[in-house]
Amino acid sequence: MDRQKELREAIDAADAALRHLESANRMLRSSGRWGCLDLIGGGILVTLLKHAEMRDARRELDAAREAVSSFGRELKDVAFLMDVNLDTADLLGVADYFLDGPLADTLMQLRIEDARSRVSEVIGQIEAIRRDLVREYERIA
Repeated sequence: MDRQKELREAIDAADAALRHLESANRMLRSSGRWGCLDLIGGGILVTLLKHAEMRDARRELDAAREAVSSFGRELKDVAFLMDVNLDTADLLGVADYFLDGPLADTLMQLRIEDARSRVSEVIGQIEAIRRDLVREYERIA
């Protein structure tokens, strides 16, 4: 029964991490769309909207980082190994507020796409581990 409880806690932790990661991914996608508009000359309003989405994404990524850490602790309880690294330290910057122009906007767009790629990788890893946890949970239930 303890193993079943630990598996359930790990599954719940995976669900929490996935909720934050998927939310961050949506926000990054949105900031990427604003970034595309910024590249074609969207002006200060588009830049402000892009940065608002990026700030929201940053908060969600911070929450995701905590949730992934909690997930890792839960996995230790059920003897699974996990190698997930969510490093988004340099994801958000203010360079294009001050250096607004095609080069700064392009660099920011590349950072957004890189972050989306990393978030998608982590989502895939956690989903795969979650599937294994659910299989084990159903096997012993």
